[in-house]
Amino acid sequence: MFLEDEFAIRRMRMRRTSISCLVAITAFAACITAMLGLASAARADAQPASGQLAALVRPNDANSGSLLFPSKEPGFYVEAPRLKTDVAIDVSGPIARVKVTQRFQNPSQGWVEGTYVFPLPDNSAVDALKMQIGERFIEGQIKPRQEAREIYEQAKAEGKKTALLEQQRPNIFTNQVANIGPGETIVVQIEYQQTIHQSVGEFSLRFPMVVAPRYNPAPIVQIVEFNNGAGFATPRDPVENRDKIEASVLDPRENAKINPVALTVNLKAGFALGDVKSSFHAVDISQDGDQARTISLKADTVPADKDFELTWKAAPGKMPSAGLFREVIDGKTYLLAFVTPPTAPDTAAPPAKREVVFVIDNSGSMSGPSIEQARQSLALAIAKLNPDDRFNVIRFDDTMTDYFKGLVAATPDNREKAIAYVRGLTADGGTEMLPALQAALRNQGPVASGALRQVVFLTDGAIGNEQQLFEEITANRADARVFTVGIGSAPNTYFMTKAAEVGRGTFTAIGSTDQVASRMGELFAKLQNPAMTDITATFEGIEAEDITPNPMPDLYSGEPVVLTAQLPDDQAAGKLQIIGKTGDQPWRVEMDIANAANGNGISKLWARRKIDDIEARAYERQDPAALDKDIETVALAHHLVSRVTSLVAVDVTPSRPVDQPLGSTKLPLNLPEGWDFDKVLGETPAPLGGTERHGSATPTGNPGSVQAAAETRELAASPEIANMMAAAPTAKAATMIAQKSTTVNLPQTATRADEQIIRGLTMLLVALTAASGLAVWRRRLKGIIAVGVKRNGL
Repeated sequence: MFLEDEFAIRRMRMRRTSISCLVAITAFAACITAMLGLASAARADAQPASGQLAALVRPNDANSGSLLFPSKEPGFYVEAPRLKTDVAIDVSGPIARVKVTQRFQNPSQGWVEGTYVFPLPDNSAVDALKMQIGERFIEGQIKPRQEAREIYEQAKAEGKKTALLEQQRPNIFTNQVANIGPGETIVVQIEYQQTIHQSVGEFSLRFPMVVAPRYNPAPIVQIVEFNNGAGFATPRDPVENRDKIEASVLDPRENAKINPVALTVNLKAGFALGDVKSSFHAVDISQDGDQARTISLKADTVPADKDFELTWKAAPGKMPSAGLFREVIDGKTYLLAFVTPPTAPDTAAPPAKREVVFVIDNSGSMSGPSIEQARQSLALAIAKLNPDDRFNVIRFDDTMTDYFKGLVAATPDNREKAIAYVRGLTADGGTEMLPALQAALRNQGPVASGALRQVVFLTDGAIGNEQQLFEEITANRADARVFTVGIGSAPNTYFMTKAAEVGRGTFTAIGSTDQVASRMGELFAKLQNPAMTDITATFEGIEAEDITPNPMPDLYSGEPVVLTAQLPDDQAAGKLQIIGKTGDQPWRVEMDIANAANGNGISKLWARRKIDDIEARAYERQDPAALDKDIETVALAHHLVSRVTSLVAVDVTPSRPVDQPLGSTKLPLNLPEGWDFDKVLGETPAPLGGTERHGSATPTGNPGSVQAAAETRELAASPEIANMMAAAPTAKAATMIAQKSTTVNLPQTATRADEQIIRGLTMLLVALTAASGLAVWRRRLKGIIAVGVKRNGL
């Protein structure tokens, strides 16, 4: 009896203990469940289902080949849109018509806006923008820049698909495409017109593929204003729209190249063709008669990391010496004419003694093949000097060295010293070009009697303060002439061409070491031969309204006179006369307008050059607003993108739901081929709002052209969501996920560690608690049995 009572008491105690354990376990499980619920809620806030942070993903959620930028939300990333470009170039005589088709693909689960910074030729007349949505095409409209921006922003806020094309420099444009839906592809097509370049019997065109990182000097103190007796400095930013010309750049050591480009050229030269070749890309060339060729890339696509250059020559004895083309638009006649002056006769006076100041860029962007091309080019130029010439060498990065501290005679000893110095130069540091240019133009002393002063500038032009340098050349060139030599795979041709134009010299491009000898040989011919000067163009029997360029530039051996003109009516009679001098010898040519061939797009070319003329004479104008109005009038009349006009396209039908936010990023770019990432951008990411490194130079206050451009902009839907987004760091810190797996689906091997850890701990604690309870129950049962046995004498 006693044993039964004892067992009953023990059972009651065990039941109470079990209930207590169960309550504890239940409470613990409830806490864990609450934690999991909070974690799930937090994730739900970041998932598309809730309409928030839809553009943010985790690395293991990303599709193959995704480029991710970190965000402020720990563990989440912004998935960048992808881009593929198709280029179709149709060359007809001296004119090229180019269609650039950009395909923006959104691989993420959210709605995004993509901004792409890309180059075009500096002489391009951009006149068309089309946006394709499904089977529909939406034509872009030309508007004043601010009005176009307002139209775009309103359409973006209303959830409508929209595209905006803006010019940031004559050779740098931005294309923004908003409200690209999850998994969608939006096609944007841009069209432009340009003239073919001709020099020393060779025709060429260049299609730039990448905007090289720019070194942007910090604002300088330009003006001191006085207010109530207290003077204060007002800084002037030397880099216009610095945030617009920048984009994040991938470190090629860590990321595969992106932004593939397909390219085809349909060449109809208008004369029998000789050699046709691509300077930097492998191509296939097919022939269609003696005047036409079709050129396509051997590979289906190439990465956008260097310029494409195509050159062609006439068959022997077929080189044209002149050309005249006409287009009639809205009752006005537009002419395009080119004439190659004859070579100066042997009886011409020998060239004057020369005073040559060589300026070489050895900044970080020149590292690799570029500095080797520059060293070879400069050594060759120094070796070609005559003993009675004078010369000097100035090198610059973020510092500057005037090697001879003034001009010296070009004796064999001095030339040998200079060549040895040049061959020892290495590339590093920033690109502070202005002090070197000032030293070349201002500090070399007076020009000797009867001598010709020449400044030869070897650089990739990777700077953002172009206008500041143009102003320096214009103000202090005096009698000197400035010749620019563009070095590398992606030179800033706008700066190089314009600097040579305002310096009354020429521009020479060298993109590989095998071009050094031939291209420098052409430059030597120009340096050693007198320019064709005093060029004027007039019309006989016609009162022309505008002739561009105005004034006509000087020309050198092998360079043609190229002009465009607008005539008041549909003129089919009259003559164009071009007059000039080669040395002391007069030269003159006449062309009958009635014999002009029909041409397309000439009005666009005239308008583009008219705008260039207005911009070039800006320093003479006291009213900037009136200057901008003149540019706007020409650009709007001819549907051209310019500094003050933009193209905008808007789909009238909203596509993004009102409850869905809009993520925004700038599309990253490749580093130009041959560039050294560390020398240009630094080994570690700059702090937000820091500087582009370009070696060791980091001018204070300069928003970095790479860092600032990599910002992941705010989500448009709400300030709360905007605060969750981070400014993306330099692309060195970006993550390329499964870059090579575009055709192979890799298995997902990662898990959500936070959730699994919590679940694992929960199961472990439950198991430990259960085991502990079982052990207690067993010990108590043994005790009960032992007591019963003892009391009953068993």
